[in-house]
Amino acid sequence: MRKIVIHEPGSHDKLRLEEHPDPSPGRGEVLVDVQAAGVNYADCVVRMGLYESAKKYVGWPITPGFEIAGTVAALGEGVTDLAPGAPVFAVTRFGGYASRVVVPRHQVFPLPARLTLEQAAGFPAVFMTAYYALYELLRLRPGMVVLVHSAAGGVGSALVQLGKIAGCRVVGVVGAAHKVEAAQRLGADAVIDKSSEPLWTAAERHAPEGFDVVLDANGVETLRQSYRHLGPAGKLVVYGFHTMLPRQGGRPSYPKLALDFLRMPRFNPLELCDDNKSVLAFNLSYLFHKAEILREAMERLVGWVEEGRIAAPRVTAFPLERAADAHRAIESGNTVGKLVLTMPPAAVGSRRED
Repeated sequence: MRKIVIHEPGSHDKLRLEEHPDPSPGRGEVLVDVQAAGVNYADCVVRMGLYESAKKYVGWPITPGFEIAGTVAALGEGVTDLAPGAPVFAVTRFGGYASRVVVPRHQVFPLPARLTLEQAAGFPAVFMTAYYALYELLRLRPGMVVLVHSAAGGVGSALVQLGKIAGCRVVGVVGAAHKVEAAQRLGADAVIDKSSEPLWTAAERHAPEGFDVVLDANGVETLRQSYRHLGPAGKLVVYGFHTMLPRQGGRPSYPKLALDFLRMPRFNPLELCDDNKSVLAFNLSYLFHKAEILREAMERLVGWVEEGRIAAPRVTAFPLERAADAHRAIESGNTVGKLVLTMPPAAVGSRRED
């Protein structure tokens, strides 16, 4: 099997394509012949050596990747509800940039009929992130006003769609003119292009009383103002810090990181009570052991896909050997939708391992 391996933190040249022995599934696991793997900005953070759960669960060397799609190659002991050759997609706690991946059964799901393998590979991590933010951390009510940063990106596009399913008024923020139409197509009621108008002046125009929910993965660039623009009982949901990291070159600037850390807003519980606002945060990679949450989320998400309420992700594909190009693209901030890495179908026959 072929996989991307990172032996030490650094820039794009640290992504090495290597051949390794095929893995074998253990009890309760599934071996997947991967045909496409989703690319997320978090993978770049893993490559830079700054992703805490990667240090906790794997260390070096590491293969990045949180989501895959392909076919079942083999079943570990105790797995009886899938068949070899069945098309599936899955979330992975790292390891997704590989032609064969072993995944715990509860993280593997049948491929939705409306999605291709490439689309499915770009679906589970971002939509589960959006689902957890909106449906686990929050209780959305119809008519709530929601602000979504990076509304044309992977998680942002999922947040826009799920917010609309909940009956909310969704205001999307994008960083370039070519992303406005993409956010509008996803259902955003209004789109702020912060490259052509002042972000917070526009935000106040769309929500004079403040937002009920703001979803922010930017980090120090916007967190303070995101909090300030919450209305009474408003909630700020934080799930990333990507503006603290480089858009070119692939290497973090440690002086900038240190400065941004010092500039990061601190939320005092006493002040939160006085302001009548909340701040919530999470990292999906720490939640993969929550089998019931994953099952419930994916059942609802796939149901919405089959009903046509969630659009198939817009996908840009790169072959596995061009993983570095995919990282450069996602770091540029110019991409729309999802990036995936593709692999040819495996030549090895499927098998069951008992």
